[in-house]
Amino acid sequence: MEYILFDSADRDRLLPFTHTRPVADIRCGILTMRERWELLLGKTTSSLTEPYLSKVYPAIESEDDLYINGAVFATNALLDAVNALPMGKALIKDGVIIATRLATSGYSVSELHERVATLALIEFGGQVYYLKNVWDIFSLNDRALRDDFALITNGRQSAAVPEGVTVTGKENLFIEEGANIYAGCILNAAAGPIYIAKDTEILEGAMMRGPIAICEHAVVKMGAKLYGATTIGPGCKVGGEINNAVFFANSNKAHDGYLGNAVIGEWCNLGADTNCSNLKNNYDEIKIWDEAAKKSLRTGLTFCGLLMGDHSKCGINTMFNTGTVVGVSCNIFGGGFPEKFVPSFSWGGSDGVSTYDFNRAMETANRMMGRRHKQLSDAETELFKHIFDNYRKQ
Repeated sequence: MEYILFDSADRDRLLPFTHTRPVADIRCGILTMRERWELLLGKTTSSLTEPYLSKVYPAIESEDDLYINGAVFATNALLDAVNALPMGKALIKDGVIIATRLATSGYSVSELHERVATLALIEFGGQVYYLKNVWDIFSLNDRALRDDFALITNGRQSAAVPEGVTVTGKENLFIEEGANIYAGCILNAAAGPIYIAKDTEILEGAMMRGPIAICEHAVVKMGAKLYGATTIGPGCKVGGEINNAVFFANSNKAHDGYLGNAVIGEWCNLGADTNCSNLKNNYDEIKIWDEAAKKSLRTGLTFCGLLMGDHSKCGINTMFNTGTVVGVSCNIFGGGFPEKFVPSFSWGGSDGVSTYDFNRAMETANRMMGRRHKQLSDAETELFKHIFDNYRKQ
């Protein structure tokens, strides 16, 4: 049997992050949606996603395929229900497809959804959480962090707290062997669990109030102030003040400045003293730009900050307004506030933007990735060319 994580019908509501990845590769909590399913399944998975992403994320199919909604948070109860699913039936919850088991393959995402509409349906009786809107990534991060912490640390022993580190709520702190936490750090895990992965560095004087995850090879700079619910993904480097933010991987906010109720994709860089508003002066509901629908969308939230797609950068002293959405591979600089929606491959800021030359953008991406001994593959470059050709203007 092959396990295939398919894109939900709401994938376009998760832009700009689904420009460059299937829904299953969004990080929320300690893990990505895929990593959580694979940990519980004990199996590797592949993806059924948009055609232009399929060279990077191909579907591996067989004559017995279990398709699972990549937007759904995996739980042990769901795992049991999914594994017990009979051939030719679908598991749903309140109209949302959770999984289906089929003997035929070769579906597109839309064809799979059409096929499920013809099947006998089984209603799941338990609670289901899933990503529907882009702001769910930070809004559901508190729950996801707590659930992932319990899942990952079950039956394991934390490494010892280093000398000179102050801890409250030690029972909710888990330190992997190989993590480096220096004197003067203050870790408050009484408010929520704190997970510190191997090969991380928590530099002198950093202060953290859970729930928080610091993933492998991440660095928390000296004197940083991190509030829950925050995830610092693998290879990220962060400093300043951060509150309820999710960093996917290999992105930097290394200096002072505020970031709250935010999502930062992969390979991003926020210049020194970048500040991001997450609350309107009149405390009104925040709206964001829905790129797929090409209109403003009510979030129902009082707090919503910056949502920045992969490989985007901003210069020093950049200011972002509440609910700003930045696309893929943008270069933002200059005084004042940029527009609240910055299309992919934009170059400029509040004084106006032009199109970021594709070749220059890819050179910048490879230079940044080269610092981590990585490079874009031909398939990944082709993926970005598709985004450049189809999504750089609104």
